[in-house]
Parts: sequence; C-alpha cells; structure tokens
Amino acid sequence: MSHDSLEDAEPRRGMLRLGSLIGVPVYLSWSWSLIALFVVVLFGPQVQRLFPELGAGAYGIAFLYAVLLLVSVLVHELAHAASAKAFRWPTTEIVLNLWGGHTQFGNFQATPGRSLVTALSGPAANVLLALGGQLLMTQADPGGVGSLLLGIFTYANWLVAIFNALPGLPLDGGRIVESAVWAATGDQDKGTIAAGWAGRVIVLALTAGVVLVPLLQGRPPDIPLIVILVMVGYFLWSGATESIRGAQLRLRVPSLTAAQLMLPAIGLTNTATVAEVRTRPAGTLAVLVGPHGLPEAIVDESALAAVPDEDAGSVPAAAAARALTQGAMVRATDAGRPLVDRLAGVEGGEYAVLAPDGAVCGVLRQADVVEWLTTGRRR
Repeated sequence: MSHDSLEDAEPRRGMLRLGSLIGVPVYLSWSWSLIALFVVVLFGPQVQRLFPELGAGAYGIAFLYAVLLLVSVLVHELAHAASAKAFRWPTTEIVLNLWGGHTQFGNFQATPGRSLVTALSGPAANVLLALGGQLLMTQADPGGVGSLLLGIFTYANWLVAIFNALPGLPLDGGRIVESAVWAATGDQDKGTIAAGWAGRVIVLALTAGVVLVPLLQGRPPDIPLIVILVMVGYFLWSGATESIRGAQLRLRVPSLTAAQLMLPAIGLTNTATVAEVRTRPAGTLAVLVGPHGLPEAIVDESALAAVPDEDAGSVPAAAAARALTQGAMVRATDAGRPLVDRLAGVEGGEYAVLAPDGAVCGVLRQADVVEWLTTGRRR
C-alpha cells in the first residue's frame, strides 16, 4: 500500500481519485466523460447492427470500448511513471482526461538518453498490450462479443502506440527530435523548440491526410474523422505551441538583467512632501525610503498630479504612494535565473532596484519582465 502525502489526500476539483498505482496517485478528469460519450454515440449503432440480440445493451458494449481505451492509456502512463522512478525522478501524479492522459513529474535532472527512454516507454507498453491482445484473439470465438472487445483492445493499443510515437511534441515521439537536437547542441530548450515545430508539421500532415487527400480523390471527407481531427489537432497544436513558448522563455532567462528592464528612479525619505517629489528629474520615478534605507513605497504619478499646487508643500508624498511588499527589492546587477527566483519568491508586481552602493536607482515591474521573457520585447 502506498503512502499518500497530505496534498495527495486533498480532493482535486473536477477529478475523481481512482487510487494509487506503483506509489503514484491516479486521477480521472470529468472531461473523460466527453470522449466516453463520443465513443458510445459513434460505435453503439455499429455494435447493435453486429449483435441485434443485445438491444440497448449494445451501447453498454460501446461504453466498454471507451473503458478499454482508458485502460490502454493508464498502462501507457504507468510505463512513463515506472521509467521515471527507475531514474529516481519524482513522479507526483497521473491524470486521465479528454486528451488521453499525462504523468506529472517534479523537478529532476535529465539527460537526452533518459528523457528518450522515459518518453518511449509508454508506446512500448502499448505495443506489448497489442501483441498480447492479438495472441488472445487466436483463442477467442471469432464471432462473439469477447472477440470484438479483444479486437478493439488490440486496435486501441496499436493506435495509442503509433500515434504517440509520432516525432513531434507534445507526443512522446517528440522526445526523439528533442533528444537528438539536445545531444547535438547540448541545449535541451533548442531541442524542445525543434520538436515543437515538428509537432506543428504533424498537425498539418494529419489535416492533409484527412481532408485534402479525399477531396483530391473526388470523394467527401469522413465527417466523424474530421471531428476527431479537430479535437486531436487542437490538442497537438496548442501543446506544440506551449512547448515552443516555454523553451523560448527559458532561453531568454540567462540574458535577463534588472538594469536592462528597470525604469529609472531616485530614492527620497518617506517624510518628503509632494513638492519635494516634483523637483526630481523628468522621467524619473520616486521611491520612498524608510529611516533604515529600505524602500517602502513608490509614488503614484496620477495621484501626485492630482494634488493641487497650493497644497504640494504640506501634503506628504506617502499619501500619493503605493506601498511595496516587504522585501520587494533587487540589485541592479541581479540577472538570469537568480533574478527570476527572487521575483517569484516575493509577492507583488513592483520592486525597487538598488545600485551597488545601496541607493535606489530604479523600479522593476513584474509585467515588464513577463513581457520580455514571453516576447523578447519590453512593454
């Protein structure tokens, strides 16, 4: 019996916990019911034509189609989890959903070879199930319901194995491209970008196969197949795009510096008046500093402008300022991953930037950092 952490014991919104296998919690998302409904509606009438004596029970057999597909996906994800555990990678959960499923890992150090082994262990498990299904089919009554279900199970596993082995992210086969580029360049993120683009090419190839080929042959495309293509194509394209964006972001992190993105600012004592703030150099923000030299607030330009001139000498600048979160400050020399970790560790969207001598020299906004990491441009 596995030991569950407190986090594992807490209910997950929209998910049913099925239990734990090889020490990994397994969850079933409500979205799986959509694919189950689709399978029942699509295949129920076909089963009824094959076995009219079943009546409405044919739809129950069709539902078993969906369950067998779910089992195939579960074994696929368990193979990922088992491989990860063999490499001592923390495996936090398995989630089965509309798109099949995914295995969630914690932080770990990977190599191209280990990443490839872990990714391809899933399709390999489905190949073994498919071969086992074919072996059992030789012993089953060829005209019975059992043979039909064995055939579906075998077909589902071949489908899951072949589809996931396609060489493009977010599919497991995308790790082939990623690992090859990673090994050649020494940079995993460059491999991820290449595999993400390969995933987009796969979507275009599937679209051509399902839509263009039938049209060129003078026959209409298969509507149920187009419905499946839309669902699968959306999943693949969005997953590939997310992989590319994430890798591009990580590639930009090393060149990120606080000095590069900060807005110029000067520090003033927290007893300064609005009139004193207004004498600062044009285009410079004002940061109010406490008696111990720690930044406390940033003067709001709109609130500053709203103070009448005749009151500027008596109104404290603190009345027109936004308080900073405690510890919301960075050094102008902070850069790369340490800077990102620092920003992530302090709540708030603004940070005072300190020069090497400890004086305030700028203001760094979290939104500017996110924009630069995401697009390479400053807001």
